[in-house]
Amino acid sequence: MDKKYYSYSKERFSEGRIPTACLADSQAVFRAMADEMVEAIKEGNSKGEPTVFIVPVGPVGQYPWFIERVIKEGISLKDVWMINMDEYLADEQTYIPRDDKLSFRGFMDREVYSKLPAQVNVPESQRIFPDPADPGAITRLIQRLGKVDICFGGIGINGHLAFNEAEEVSAKEFATRTTRVLRISRETRCANAIGDLNGAIDAMPQYAVTIGMKEILCARKVRLGVFRPWHRAVIRQALFDEPSGHFPVTLLQDHPDSLVYVNDVAAEVAF
Repeated sequence: MDKKYYSYSKERFSEGRIPTACLADSQAVFRAMADEMVEAIKEGNSKGEPTVFIVPVGPVGQYPWFIERVIKEGISLKDVWMINMDEYLADEQTYIPRDDKLSFRGFMDREVYSKLPAQVNVPESQRIFPDPADPGAITRLIQRLGKVDICFGGIGINGHLAFNEAEEVSAKEFATRTTRVLRISRETRCANAIGDLNGAIDAMPQYAVTIGMKEILCARKVRLGVFRPWHRAVIRQALFDEPSGHFPVTLLQDHPDSLVYVNDVAAEVAF
């Protein structure tokens, strides 16, 4: 299979089918994502409207910048809805414990909500995770709120967004996938084991609950950050490959307002 785009320089990103912003380093990527979060909330607050985000635990570097600005500027998060993308599940397909080091729910509690002053914090009822016992709850919530302002995230080794693992189906079919429980691919478990468990792939969960591509694609804006060495190939495939379920991020090529922030490492040619 001819993949000449792996060797494209970053100067050719403008020819790709998803807009990109090449920034100086990882901190610039994270700060740009945090700034988008803050500015959307300020706009919503000024209009007396709720702000609805889909947010990841990976990347997470944006959260310290976000917290810093919220505290410094006294920004109220009382009308903010934070819908997390996904969570790991045990073999019984129930949530892993919050105190597990891999738990995304635990991470958000420890590293985001516990660091924000109570008087401005996101209400607990607006801190949302997909529920393996009721996957349809996310769709119903988004329908009730009437919007998702911005979906934030990263891109997985096989092009996945959230845990929407690659499938050999058309882009049209893959775009219909909604929140669900699924088995995590071995390549995703391997990549995550390297970063999270020092390579202990057999200790990684085999299941997750994830929002679907349908929920991601319904967001008014999608903002992704890429910053790892292996993102060099991933970002190029995202921009130049044909849209399909084989590499899920390619579905953003048809989104009206998507943007990928790329750091200096990921901008380098893959090979």
